[in-house]
Amino acid sequence: MLNRTVFFISDSTGITAGALGKLLEHFPRTHFTQVRLPFTDTLLKIQHAQGEILQVTKQDGGRPVVIMSLGDIALRNALKQSNAYFIDLFSTFIDPLGEELDQMPLTGSGIAHSITRSSYHDRMEAINYTLNHDDGMTNSGFEEAQVILIGVSRCGKTPTSIYLAMQFGIKAANYPLIPEDFERGTLPAILHKHLDKIFGLTIKPERLHSVRSERRPNSVYASLDNCRKEITTAENLMLNSGITWADSTSRSIEELSAIILEKINHNV
Repeated sequence: MLNRTVFFISDSTGITAGALGKLLEHFPRTHFTQVRLPFTDTLLKIQHAQGEILQVTKQDGGRPVVIMSLGDIALRNALKQSNAYFIDLFSTFIDPLGEELDQMPLTGSGIAHSITRSSYHDRMEAINYTLNHDDGMTNSGFEEAQVILIGVSRCGKTPTSIYLAMQFGIKAANYPLIPEDFERGTLPAILHKHLDKIFGLTIKPERLHSVRSERRPNSVYASLDNCRKEITTAENLMLNSGITWADSTSRSIEELSAIILEKINHNV
């Protein structure tokens, strides 16, 4: 296993530089020690960053990787005097795009994550709605939902719905399918008039057994046999109702959200 240090240096929060850090996942044979230096927006802070880069170079015996998001060209050029491999958001992506569009790009700190007052309000409203409609907490207000996630308990509905609200401002309710639903053999009546906005999640029985065992070990609820029965019945309910679903076993909430957003967009 190779070892390298990577610096995330930004004149704001560093979220955008951190997102570029996903590139590192393509190199699994290298262990990256991560150093984050947000709000590096003065020459003095640049000099401090250069000192840290120099120290790491001496310790590691090789130059570090620097993923940087600095709007001020003077600060960018100053930092690049250091001995490092640079991945520069502006010179690699934004400046060439500006040339193509024949426009001068905005370079102020925090541009990538700035939001208007109205969009902030919409996002906070979506988060509040989602928290109030988590895990079948209430069955009222489903007409406001943009998506309703259903599935067996502990299949990933809550984290996915919260991610949709926080990242995209989506009002996402989630409803757990429970033994009463399985015995009845149909979806609850409250969901029937909202079939067009329902999306299902399923999960492999072995994974569900593992997750539930952490919460309630040695219970019927967590037993592998019960997990198999619940999942099979839930999938049949969704199939009979014409509901699209996705398997959450090996998908991240980002992947699940992308699949759900595609369905929402097609239904708009």
